[in-house]
Amino acid sequence: MDTKYDAIVVGAGNGGMTASAALTQKGLNVLLLERHNIPGGCATSFCRGRFEFEVALHQLSGMGTAEQPGPLRLMLGSLGVIDDLEFVEMPDLYNVAMPGGFSLPLKTQKDEVVATLKERFPHESGAIDEFFDLAYRYANEFLAAFYFKDPEASREKYPTLYAYAFKTAAEVLDRIFTDPLLKAIVSVYWGYLGLPPTRLSFAYIAMLYFTYMEFKPFHLKGGSQALSNAIVNRFMANGGTVRYNCGVREIIVEGGKVRGVVTEAGERIASDYVVSNASQVSTYVQLIAPGIVPEEALTEMGGRSLSPSAFVLFIGLDCEPEAVGITETTNFLLENTNFTDEIFNQMRRLDIDDQLMVMSCYDLADRDFSPPGTCQLNVVTLKYGEPWLRVPASQYAQVKYRCAEGMLDRVKAIYPDVGSHIEELEVATPLTHMRYLGHPFGAIYGFEEHMKDTMFFQPGRESPIGGLYFAGGWSGDCGFQPTLEAGMTAAKGILKELDAA
Repeated sequence: MDTKYDAIVVGAGNGGMTASAALTQKGLNVLLLERHNIPGGCATSFCRGRFEFEVALHQLSGMGTAEQPGPLRLMLGSLGVIDDLEFVEMPDLYNVAMPGGFSLPLKTQKDEVVATLKERFPHESGAIDEFFDLAYRYANEFLAAFYFKDPEASREKYPTLYAYAFKTAAEVLDRIFTDPLLKAIVSVYWGYLGLPPTRLSFAYIAMLYFTYMEFKPFHLKGGSQALSNAIVNRFMANGGTVRYNCGVREIIVEGGKVRGVVTEAGERIASDYVVSNASQVSTYVQLIAPGIVPEEALTEMGGRSLSPSAFVLFIGLDCEPEAVGITETTNFLLENTNFTDEIFNQMRRLDIDDQLMVMSCYDLADRDFSPPGTCQLNVVTLKYGEPWLRVPASQYAQVKYRCAEGMLDRVKAIYPDVGSHIEELEVATPLTHMRYLGHPFGAIYGFEEHMKDTMFFQPGRESPIGGLYFAGGWSGDCGFQPTLEAGMTAAKGILKELDAA
C-alpha cells in the first residue's frame, strides 16, 4: 500500500459524491471508487434510440427559490455546483388519475390544494382543513425540535410532535376522513416512501407535504445525470481522484480501525477513513472480513427489513404529451382505494394488477427534455425483489414482459392513445436494480421505515468501526434530498474527527 489517501469513498451514488466533494473542498486527498462506468447510482440516465431516459428522479425536494432557498439549494451552493445546474420549478404537486376519466390535479400552494379538494369533496371540507393544518403543525414542530436541535424540546412545547410521532398515516387519515377516495388521494405520496399508509409513519407524509408545498418540487434540466456530473466534476476540480469500473472487494480493518481497501483487481489502497455508499448489508457482510463487525451492530441490522424495489417502464413516445391526454408532470395512477394491508401484499407478487403507480412526463416541465415532437414517460410501481429471485432464468424474459404488458394496460386504461405512439420501451425489474445498484434484492429505499425504524431511531452515519462512515439511504432517510445530505453529514463527521485529532 504505497499510496495513501486521506479518505476513500466507496460508491459514487448521491451520498458518495457529496461526501467526496465536501472532503476535497476542505483540502483532503480523496479517492472515489465506482464499480459502474458513470457516476450517480440512481441519479443516472441511459439512452435507447433517440431518447435519454431518466432513471429515478421524479420531483426534487428541498430546493426552494433563489430568494427563499431551501436546505438542498444551500447545500449545493456550498459545494459550488449550483451555478452549473439549471432547475425548473414544477407548478403542480401531482395529479391523481383513474380509469373512467377521473383526474384531480393539485397545485403546489397549500391554499389551492385545500380549495381544490374541498370543491371535489365538499362533505369533507372541515376534515381537509384539519388534515393540512395538522401536517403543517407537525412539520414545523419537528423542524424546530430536531432540525434546529432545540435543547429545550418537551411534550409541553411541541404537543403535536409528541402526540403524532408514532402514529401511522392510516390511523390519522381514518380518524380525520370518511371518504375512501379522498384518503387514497391525500396519501399517494407513500409511493415515494416504500410502505403503505397502514405501516408508514404519519411523520413522513406530513414532512413530504410541507417540503413540497413550502420549497416546491423541481425538475433538473438534463435530469439527475446532470447533477451527478456536476458534483463529480467539482470533486475533480478540487483535486479529487475518481476511478470508474473499479469496485471494492474488501474494506481493510485492523485493531478495530479502517486501514484502507482492496479493489476487485486486488490493489490495496491505504486510508484511515472510508465512506461507504454501499448498503450496510453489503458493507458489513461482504466487504468486511467475518468476526470484525461487532455482534450488536449485526443484531441491530438483522432486526430491520429491506425496502421494496421497483418495476419500471421507460417509454419514448413519438408525439407531444398532450396528444395522448397527458397534461401533468407527476401523475399517480389509482385504481383501488383499498386502505388495508392488501396493498402491501400486492407488492410481494410478480404480476401487475391494481396497485398504485406513479407516471412522470418530464417534457411538461422541460420541453427540451426529449427530441422535438416526442416525449418520454417513466412509470413505476413498487415490487419486492425476493419473488423475482425465484423466477428461473429460462422464464425471466417471459415473466418480465408479461408484467410489462400488465403495467402498460393500466396506463392505457387511463390514457388509451399511448399504445399507438410508443417508439421505445425499456423495462427494469427488481433484478435490474440489484445488478446496477448492488443493493440486496434491489431495494431502492434501503431499510423499510416501519414505526420502530423511523427518523427517531436511525443508527446514524458513523459505524462502530473506527474511521468507517456511511452515506446513503441505508443509515437514514431515502430519496434524493436525504441521500445528497447524507454525504455531507458523513464528511462533517470525518472533518470533526480530524480536527479533534
